[in-house]
Amino acid sequence: MNLAPFAAVLLLCVASQCLLGVDLSKVRNRVHTQAWTENHPDANGTMQTHSVTAEVWTEAMQAALDESGKLHIPARNDPYYLDGPLILKSGQSLTADPKAEIRLKPGTNTCMVRNERVIGFTEGAVPDQTTPDRDIHIEGGIWSTLGSSNGNRRGASSKQGALFGTHGVFLLQNVRRVTVKNIIVRESVPFGIHLANVRHFTVENITLENQGRDGVHVNGPASDGVIRGVRGNSHDDNVALNAWEWKNYAPSYGPIERIVIEDVTGSPEGVRAANSIRMLPGVKQFDDGKTLDCFIADVTLRRITDIREFKLYDQPNLELGREKDFSHHIGKLKNIRFEDLNFHHAGKIEVHADTDGLEIENVQLLHPLVSGWHLLAIGPKSQTYQYGKPDEPEVWKEIFSPDLDCTVRNVRVSNVQTMGSNTGPPLDQLVKVIEQLNPAYPVTTPRGGTGKGIWIQ
Repeated sequence: MNLAPFAAVLLLCVASQCLLGVDLSKVRNRVHTQAWTENHPDANGTMQTHSVTAEVWTEAMQAALDESGKLHIPARNDPYYLDGPLILKSGQSLTADPKAEIRLKPGTNTCMVRNERVIGFTEGAVPDQTTPDRDIHIEGGIWSTLGSSNGNRRGASSKQGALFGTHGVFLLQNVRRVTVKNIIVRESVPFGIHLANVRHFTVENITLENQGRDGVHVNGPASDGVIRGVRGNSHDDNVALNAWEWKNYAPSYGPIERIVIEDVTGSPEGVRAANSIRMLPGVKQFDDGKTLDCFIADVTLRRITDIREFKLYDQPNLELGREKDFSHHIGKLKNIRFEDLNFHHAGKIEVHADTDGLEIENVQLLHPLVSGWHLLAIGPKSQTYQYGKPDEPEVWKEIFSPDLDCTVRNVRVSNVQTMGSNTGPPLDQLVKVIEQLNPAYPVTTPRGGTGKGIWIQ
C-alpha cells in the first residue's frame, strides 16, 4: 500500500497547525465573561450607552501565544475583547482572519498588541545595543479601542508602569525585522501603529476607519523601512515620520533614514479627515543640556493620491506648551523625493527645515488652479490660536515657529501637469518662498514673525 499521499496530508496538517498555533478552543477555560457599559453614537450621532456582557480573551490568547509562539484569531460573529496588550517575543507571530474583530475593553487605556522588550530613552540618545526583539509578524483582523467615548484615550505599553511616550493600538518599540500587514484600525484614539527604535520594518495594507490620531507613526531612531498601502480616514496624519517629537508621545528620539512611503490614499471629498503626511526633524535637547540631531534623510514618497498636506515644518508642542517643549534648532532634511503625486483637490508641500535635496517629479493636478495656490512653500508658517477670544489678542498664541529661518537647496520640480493639459504652471506659481512679517497684527492675523525661507537655486 502506498502511504505517500497519506503522509503528505499528515505533513500538510502538521504544517498548518504549526502555522496557526494553538487552537483557541483549547484555552477557553482562560476566557472570562464580564459585564460593562459602552458608548456608541446612534444614526444621528447622539451618544448612547449600552450594557454589554462579553468574553475577555487576553489571558487565553496570551497563553496560546506563549505555548507555541504563534496565535491565530479566527472569525466569529461576536468580537473578541482584550483588557490589556498581547505581548509578542522575538520570532513570534500573530495572525487574524480578515473578518475577526478585536476590541479593547472600555477604560483599559493600553495598546492592544506590543513586543516584549519595550525600552524608553527619554533622557538621552538610544545606545547601539538595546537587546531588541526580532522577527515579529502581525497580520489581519479588525482592531478597535472603541474611540474616545469609552475611556481608551491612551495606547500605553501596560496598565501599570507604562513606558513613557507610548501611544499605539499596535506598539512596536525596540524591534528589528518586524512586519505589520492587512490590518484594519477602527475608531481608535492612539496611533494605529506606533514604531520607535526600529530597523528593517514593513507596514503594509493598513485601512483606517475613523481613526482619531496618526495612522502609522514612526519615532526615531528608525531606518530601512517600507510603509505602503495606507488608506482611509484619519483625523490626524495618515503617516508620520517624527524624528524629533512632542515629548508626551516620544519613547525615544533620533534620525530617521532610508524610508519608502508608497501607495497612500487619502479620503474622498465629504469625509472628515486630515489627509496629511508629516516629516518632523529637529534637535532634541535633553534635561542635562546635551543635544541630539534628529534629522530625516533619504526618504521616497511615491504614488500618493489625495494627500492634501505634506507637513515638513517645525511645530512646537501645542499640548504641553510651546515654551516647554520645542526643537532646540530648526531640523534638517536631506534627499527627500516625491514622485507620482495625484491631487483631485488643491494640495501643498510645506517645508520649514534646513533642506539639502528635494525632488518633486510627476505630479497630476486634477483640479482647477485657484489664486494664491502653490505646490511647494519654503519658509516658516504662522497661525494664531485665539482660544475662542477674538477680542483679547493678549491671550492669543502662535502655533508654529515664524521667527526661524530655513535654507533649502538643490530643489528640482519636473513634469507637473494640470487638468486637461500636458503642460504645467510656471515655476513661480509652483514654488513660493515665505517671508514672515505682519506689521498690522493684531488687526490682521496671523501674527507672523521675523523668519524667512531662503531658496538657494
